[in-house]
Amino acid sequence: MAPTNDGVRLPPAEEPYFVASGSEREIFASCHQRGLAVMLKGPTGCGKTRFVEHMAWRLKRPLVTIACHDDLSASDLTGRWLIRGGETVWVDGPLAVAARLGAICYLDEVVEARQDTVVVIHPLTDDRRVLPVEKTGELIPAASGFQLVVSYNPGYQHAIKDLKPSTRQRFVTLEFDYPAASVEAEIVAHESGVKRAVAAKLVELAERVRRLKEEGLPEGPGTRMLVSTARLIASGIPALEACRVALAGPLTDDPDLLAAIGDLADTAL
Repeated sequence: MAPTNDGVRLPPAEEPYFVASGSEREIFASCHQRGLAVMLKGPTGCGKTRFVEHMAWRLKRPLVTIACHDDLSASDLTGRWLIRGGETVWVDGPLAVAARLGAICYLDEVVEARQDTVVVIHPLTDDRRVLPVEKTGELIPAASGFQLVVSYNPGYQHAIKDLKPSTRQRFVTLEFDYPAASVEAEIVAHESGVKRAVAAKLVELAERVRRLKEEGLPEGPGTRMLVSTARLIASGIPALEACRVALAGPLTDDPDLLAAIGDLADTAL
């Protein structure tokens, strides 16, 4: 999806590759038809963002993606006054743009945003379907086709970084996880260009590394990380070196865990 000047990504000509594991596409489409907000829950790199891109293509809707973080303010979502050419003009934020346009608005890792920012989305998730803009006094009605989608990783949640029940209960929840081994190998091979046998070995390695959570590894490698590793291998980088820089290195700085992952890679590859 190529972004326009206002950050809106129009549906691409070709279908974004996505392998369904259940009825997630049908549930999402039904939510879209009925104006229901959707929450995607799952570990890092398991396909949540690709799923949203895939569904935007299937539903033929533009997509606005917002990466949430600690400094994200309500004005970052709704808009602000700016000085341009000596004049003060109002510029819509991405959430306002999506509401006016009838786009799918995707808040990635919404739990990272401040609670006072998150409450801005509440009126868009119920029967009101409006976005109040405090600085202008405007109520922006959500155009037909607008849908709010958020994602977060339950593995990182804690008391400070969790969503309030008043927010959570506004969403239909879709659970995501790493695909079954055969499906994950298919995805890695398709996205990277490596042979299916190489992809299968990388998935086998990933499954072993994921079990190191019991040894203190915060989170195992996601499918996205395997694709990056496989792309290096496809470009001619030796498999063990690719695993070191694209799989082990991003996961941890702990020397014992790095050594353990290296030993697993030696065995698997």
